[in-house]
Amino acid sequence: MNILDQYIKSAPSPQNALDIFKGEWSSKLPTPLANFQAGSIPLFEDPRIDWAATQLGGIQGKTVLELGPLEAGHTYMLESLKAASILSIEANSRAYLKCLIIKEILDLKKTRFLYGDFVEYLRNTETKFDVCIASGVLYHMTNPAELIGLIAKCTDKIFIWTHYYDKNIISANPKLRHKFTGSSQTNYDGFKHILYRQEYEKALEWSGFCGGNASNSYWMSRNDILSCLKYFGLKNIEISFDAPDHPNGPSFALAAVR
Repeated sequence: MNILDQYIKSAPSPQNALDIFKGEWSSKLPTPLANFQAGSIPLFEDPRIDWAATQLGGIQGKTVLELGPLEAGHTYMLESLKAASILSIEANSRAYLKCLIIKEILDLKKTRFLYGDFVEYLRNTETKFDVCIASGVLYHMTNPAELIGLIAKCTDKIFIWTHYYDKNIISANPKLRHKFTGSSQTNYDGFKHILYRQEYEKALEWSGFCGGNASNSYWMSRNDILSCLKYFGLKNIEISFDAPDHPNGPSFALAAVR
């Protein structure tokens, strides 16, 4: 490598910054920057976050913990909803740097991005938050019940969007069934449940990989997810965006309040 290849000679622009990770972006930028090239998924204009805000009593003036911001699409929306502050934790170094690019491009003022494992953070923090946003992270965990239990210690309000395991749906899908290699009964802090092992396989070869920090993760069933939330005190649950036919596996969104 010639270090001069890392320099750029054109005038500063958002596209220059975005192109540092060219071909790795998942998210389409919001309307003000829609002409710039990034990804294709509209995570900066996501109705799930608007729904979550309504179900959780609004975001304005609230302290927010965001787990796994990916490319800061939801972070941008939370700032637009006038959160008082957002602490956003990302363990993927490339995703973390993409979040910092978005922070500059969209001039985010209320957010602090931290680079690290949010499970380790939650195991050690005593900080309380008004709201926790955990979108697209639960099914990437190796111990998803622990994540729910830890979140329940630091907040009374949580939004989750996640895939879940459904034997009938997944076994009927040839693109999914080979990724699941077994199940096991387990217990976390007294909560008994079943985990279903999911392998990332070739997804690990993509530099824009959006999964967890191991070669596999464990999914829970829909019922076990709901039961786990109730077990740890988040008993008032609203459900929406139910998508049993999602191409990457059945999914749903929920807002849970103590």
